Amino acid sequence: MRYLFLLIIVVPAAEIGVLLLSGNFIGVWPTIGIILFTGVLGAYLAKKQGLETIRRAREQMSYGRMPGEAILDGISVLIGGILLLIPGFITDIAGLLFLAPPTKSLFKKLMIKWFRKWMDRNTFTIIR
Repeated sequence: MRYLFLLIIVVPAAEIGVLLLSGNFIGVWPTIGIILFTGVLGAYLAKKQGLETIRRAREQMSYGRMPGEAILDGISVLIGGILLLIPGFITDIAGLLFLAPPTKSLFKKLMIKWFRKWMDRNTFTIIR
């Protein structure tokens, strides 16, 4: 809940500040062009990596294995794609980090740690 303040207030304010600085430094039209380019790039990368993740998950399930790695990849691709579609340079950088293979593995390790901590607190329910 404490991170909600960060997401709602601080990130958009920082994005506006960076966009204003960029508009002053490189100009309005190049800034708009970069924002549009990263939006299109984000949609393309999310679609490409998302379809590859779905293919790997189906392949793993066809062999009777749980697609845990593919699910974490899918979560990372979803977050990265959403961040790239949001206008702004800070969210674009964060989105690219979620989609780049070296940093994606770091985020997957953090997600596993978070899920384990969540399960250890017994704050989930298993329905059979």
